[in-house]
Amino acid sequence: MFSLSNSLDFLKASGVQVADEVCRIFYDMKVRKCSTPEEIKKRKKAVIFCLSADKKCIIVEEGKEILVGDVGVTITDPFKHFVGMLPEKDCRYALYDASFETKESRKEELMFFLWAPELAPLKSKMIYASSKDAIKKKFQGIKHECQANGPEDLNRACIAEKLGGSLIVAFEGCPV
Repeated sequence: MFSLSNSLDFLKASGVQVADEVCRIFYDMKVRKCSTPEEIKKRKKAVIFCLSADKKCIIVEEGKEILVGDVGVTITDPFKHFVGMLPEKDCRYALYDASFETKESRKEELMFFLWAPELAPLKSKMIYASSKDAIKKKFQGIKHECQANGPEDLNRACIAEKLGGSLIVAFEGCPV
């Protein structure tokens, strides 16, 4: 299994930049300043980020997002859809606006994901692992982080554990 701690020391500072659009999307998801129903529908539920072709910049992956307005209309299970958007043989970063319930309340909090599947090339795993700090520095205030190496790391029980363990009774409307 690939682990961030296994990446070589000389790769820790990869020099990869983070595109302004990535920062803007994070800010919009974090602040949730939407007020009208139309604005809420356009808010992002999930976004996937990748490295540019030259591997020098973290960018938004074209067409890899879920809008809040799509949930319940064209997408019935947003988390399952999100997992399905991740590539089988390459790494990605992602933000997911998780909805969950504890025994006391319902919450929404952002989760940051590093997707590094077993089938991804070693070079890709190393670049993504070494560039993670660059994107995390731009994502100030993220409470929940998850490194996933395969679909088994992205089941509802694993995510509930990251969000609060036994305190979580439901994730995205489904009991855990």
